[in-house]
Amino acid sequence: MTDLKFGAFLAPHHPIGENPTLQLQSDLEFVTHLDRLGFDEFWCGEHHSTGWEVIASPEVFLAAAAERTHRIMLGTGVVSLPYHHPFMVAQRMVQLDHQSRGRVIFGSGPGALPSDAHTLGVDPMLLRDRQDEAMGVIRRLFESDERFTHESEWFKLIDAKLQLKPLQKKMEFAVASIISPSGMTLAGKHEAGILSIGSTSKAGLQALPTQWSFAEESAAKHGKTVDRKNWRIVLSWHIAETRDEARIQARDGLLNHNNAYTVGTLAAGEGAIYDTPDQAVDEMAFSDGAVNVIGTPDDLVAKIKDIMELSGGFGTVIGFVHDWANRENTNRSWDLVARYVVPAVNGLLKDYEESNRYVIENRDTWNRAGQAIMSKIQENERAVAAMKEQATPAQTALAPHSGAATKKAAKRKSS
Repeated sequence: MTDLKFGAFLAPHHPIGENPTLQLQSDLEFVTHLDRLGFDEFWCGEHHSTGWEVIASPEVFLAAAAERTHRIMLGTGVVSLPYHHPFMVAQRMVQLDHQSRGRVIFGSGPGALPSDAHTLGVDPMLLRDRQDEAMGVIRRLFESDERFTHESEWFKLIDAKLQLKPLQKKMEFAVASIISPSGMTLAGKHEAGILSIGSTSKAGLQALPTQWSFAEESAAKHGKTVDRKNWRIVLSWHIAETRDEARIQARDGLLNHNNAYTVGTLAAGEGAIYDTPDQAVDEMAFSDGAVNVIGTPDDLVAKIKDIMELSGGFGTVIGFVHDWANRENTNRSWDLVARYVVPAVNGLLKDYEESNRYVIENRDTWNRAGQAIMSKIQENERAVAAMKEQATPAQTALAPHSGAATKKAAKRKSS
C-alpha cells in the first residue's frame, strides 16, 4: 500500500480586487477546511510585492491557523532567510512550534521575488549563500546546549543560545526547489526536506528524474542522508465530478492567472498569452506534457501515479492553491481530492473491494441461508401463499440468496 501524504501550498496568488481583510480571513477558513478533510500539511509563503502574493509573514498567519486547526502540520513555505536575522527567525519558529503544539515544519528559501530583494537593498547574487549560512546557524541554535559566537558580513551573534528550544525534538527543515540544483544541494547539505515548486512547470517536471540525485550527492559529501519521504512535489489542479464541469469552473480564472500574473507580471510578458479561456485549458491541462490537472478525481490519480514513476518516488503531493474557480467550487475540489483521490492513491479501499468480491464469488453460505428461510416458509401455509403472489423471484426476500442471483453476480463481476 502506498503511504503518500497530501497537502496544500498557498503562496498565495490572489488576483487584485478583493477586500484584503476578508481575503485573509477566507484563507484561514480554507486551512480549517483542509484540517477537517484530513489533509496532512499546509504551507504558506513570504512575499512583499506584486499585489498578488500578500502574506508578508508566514509565522503570523500560521499562528492564527494553529488556533483554528487540530492535526494538520503547518509549514513556512518559505521564510526568506536573507531578509531576516537568523536569531530572530529561530525565536519565531520556536514560539510557533509551542503555540501549535509541535506541528511546525521550518521551510526556508532565498527569496522568490527579485522585487523584494530590491526593496531591501540585497544583491540577488548573495541570496542563496546567505540562506545556506542562516540554515546552519538556526540548526545550531535549535540543537546546541552551548553558547556560541558567529560573525558574518551581514549579521552577528555574540554568546548566542536560545532560552527556549522547539517543542519537537527534531523540527523538520525544508527548502524550496525549482529547476536548478541549488535547492536540492542545500537539502542534502542540511539534511532537509524538499518542496519542489518547479514541478508546476513543464521544465520543472521534466527535471524531476535527475533532481533527487543532486540531493543524494550533496548529502554524501557532507556526511548526511536524505529520505524520499521528505520530498514534496507541488502540482496544480482543479477537480470536479466531470471534466466539462471542471473546465467551466476553472477556465476564466486560469486564463487570468496565466495572462495577468504568471506571464504578465512575473515574466514581464515573456511567455504564452492565451486568447480564450478554453485555449488556456487546452494548452495548460490537455496538451502533450501538460502539468496541470483540470478534470475528475481519476484524472488526478493518474497524474500522481505518472509522476511517482517519473520521479522515482516521493513522500507528499502538495496542491498549489489558486483562484481559478470561485470559493465554493475550490472548496469542493479539495473535498473531492480528500474523498476520492487520497484513498485511491493509497489503496484505502482495497479491503472493501476484496470483501465485496469475496461475497459475490463465494455463495455457499448465502444459498444455505436461503434454504433455511425457505424451510420455515414451507411450514406455514399463509407464508407459502404469500410467496406465490410475488410477481417475480427478484421481489422476494429470498432473491439475494438464490442460485440465479449468485450466478448473475459472479458473471457481472467477471465481465
